[in-house]
Amino acid sequence: MTEYERSRTMPASPERVFDRAADVGRLDAWLPRELHVEMEEPPAVTVHEDGSDHDTAALLSARPEQMRLEWGTRDQGSYAGWLQVAGLDAGASEVTVHLSFFDDSHDPGGRAVTDALDTSLRRLEEQVRPRTGDAAG
Repeated sequence: MTEYERSRTMPASPERVFDRAADVGRLDAWLPRELHVEMEEPPAVTVHEDGSDHDTAALLSARPEQMRLEWGTRDQGSYAGWLQVAGLDAGASEVTVHLSFFDDSHDPGGRAVTDALDTSLRRLEEQVRPRTGDAAG
């Protein structure tokens, strides 16, 4: 088994971050660009990977009271992950994403996974960053 974990501080409340991360209709806005999630009968989802043109049966569950998302493959049990949002002082949040590959043949390698996690966390931060209006000079 191989595990990866990355964290990022975001300038938004934990509620705002969790609500955006858990919005199934907006997952494509922060997940790796090659992954697309289609909701089925909750908690069932199908994950499509552009690179391999492969669909994977998965589960996705949100635990708002814990500000936590959990997911994993349905049939093979080869992959699982979670996202946890924690509040920090001054309305900021820390978001941690953890991935576990139980089958090494599904692990794309450390560099690919950490790059994807960092990019996803950056994209999520862009989604929750407060927007500033036009500044009067």
